[in-house]
Amino acid sequence: MAMTLRLNADDEQALAALAAADGISKHEATVRAIREAAVRRGHEARVRELSGQGRERYADLLDRLGR
Repeated sequence: MAMTLRLNADDEQALAALAAADGISKHEATVRAIREAAVRRGHEARVRELSGQGRERYADLLDRLGR
């Protein structure tokens, strides 16, 4: 699926710098950034989920330690 990406001058410079730093095309830098963001969001969601479970499971202990 083709897509047009419109960037302002600052974002264009940032993308060009990312691509140059990695020695890849701006297209590849864009694809990698999208994939990395998706993985990071999934990881953050899982950490939030597990943290909530831990706080629930150990609520009494955490409360006592907080005193």
